[in-house]
Amino acid sequence: MNGPKIYFTIPLLGGIPITQTAVSSFVVMVLLCTAGIILGRNLQKRPSRRQVLVEKGVSMLYDMVRDTMGAHNLYWTPYIGALFLSSLGGSLIGMTGILRSATADLSTTFTWAIMTSLLCWGCGIRANGFFGWLKGFADPVPVMLPMNIVSEIAQPISMAFRHFGNISGGGVLTSLLYSALAALSAMVLGAVGSKPVAAAVFLAVGLALLVWGFRVKKLGRKIVGILFAATGGLALLGLSGVPYLELGVPGILSLYFDVFSGGVQALVFSLLTMVYVGNSCPPPEPADSDQS
Repeated sequence: MNGPKIYFTIPLLGGIPITQTAVSSFVVMVLLCTAGIILGRNLQKRPSRRQVLVEKGVSMLYDMVRDTMGAHNLYWTPYIGALFLSSLGGSLIGMTGILRSATADLSTTFTWAIMTSLLCWGCGIRANGFFGWLKGFADPVPVMLPMNIVSEIAQPISMAFRHFGNISGGGVLTSLLYSALAALSAMVLGAVGSKPVAAAVFLAVGLALLVWGFRVKKLGRKIVGILFAATGGLALLGLSGVPYLELGVPGILSLYFDVFSGGVQALVFSLLTMVYVGNSCPPPEPADSDQS
């Protein structure tokens, strides 16, 4: 598995490469903007089913931000929502087979992590002033200064590598599995195809199992029947280069690596962002009232 390919280079500022990641990120952005326009128009007092679902999703997002960051930080909700949907869309777009997952590129997740750190630092400076923010690195005792600095540096690195590693690792495993199943398909078809009698037996057994499976309504017999019938049929036709074993198993694994893992990583990244930014934006202290 290689890194993102460079499609072309814009001849500005020494050359700006347009990679697969940039194209995937742009497509995800366009899709999210289009979905926002479509789902947000024609809002009515008596909502339709679509409007009810959209409002429910938005309410859940606001509730999650309120519970994690506090009611005073609700203005961060659009940013958190955009971050979650961009992460989820950037992972799922790799399932198209045409575009590369944007989150499988470290530059994408590292950029989001740096943005989170900059937001945290900006909130700290706004609340305590620049010198007060710098002084906070020496809390609770000056000897903690090096550890606090290392922690601030490690925070975006750990966030970026956690997200990138899970998505990229899943892509690598899926690619290896595709290669192994393609080699296995060629080996099986080559062995069966060299003996026409064996190929005919495979085809006959497969069709019998398939018919039997439909009669007794057993999925396992249907799957085995399809496998045997496909092996015999392709072997008789001499199509030893068809990677027919790639169907099914990679699709099931893709549900985990692309859908489940992508959703979990998007949620984890968003939750970590909320926790870090929320800690940097504590609730305002109540004004002291003069008591007579």
